[in-house]
Amino acid sequence: MIEFYESGEPYLALAKTLGYAPSHATKKTHPGLRDRFKIVSLATLYGMGVTTLAQRLDVTPAVARHLLEQHRDTHRRFWRWSQAALDYAELSGGISSVFGWTLHVAEKTKATTIRNFPVQANGAEMLRLACILAHDRGVALCGVVHDAVLIEAPVRELEDAIATMVACMKEASAIVLGGFELRVDVETVLAPERWPGAEEHRVWRLVTEALGTAA
Repeated sequence: MIEFYESGEPYLALAKTLGYAPSHATKKTHPGLRDRFKIVSLATLYGMGVTTLAQRLDVTPAVARHLLEQHRDTHRRFWRWSQAALDYAELSGGISSVFGWTLHVAEKTKATTIRNFPVQANGAEMLRLACILAHDRGVALCGVVHDAVLIEAPVRELEDAIATMVACMKEASAIVLGGFELRVDVETVLAPERWPGAEEHRVWRLVTEALGTAA
């Protein structure tokens, strides 16, 4: 799984390994296939079942079951860890992130919730730590967007601010993951442009027009 991540295209790496994509496939040449294996790669991590996966991929249950079996065969070490986390949580009544954020497990707590917790909770720990580091180093934080951070800076200081934020995010990932450093993507938007994309601009216009009419 780490090797797939370090390839730069983990979803296509899985597809290639399982024989669903040619060795030369890229995000540009096989975007649809990549999107499908993104679902296979991520949704299965918290125990998505055959029926739901079949619906998400629009395939038969038999195909979905085969994909799940292939995923488990390919990432056996991950699945041993995931099962161990589930067993521990159910036996002890809880499971915690690296820095102690705890999910208390009750009778009705779903196994999928428990399996998903270490991934989501420790991802949140990384983002929280990255924001603390960035604030301490003088980066102007506007907010967080799921797994990203929105910052601002004068144009003359933007390059340095981006470099600092990237360094903070990498450092945070290494702290949470015991030394393993994650990649960080950067998107730059300069005034008077807006973030995010065109569809969101359309919604922004609709909202502002509605507010203007109401006023």
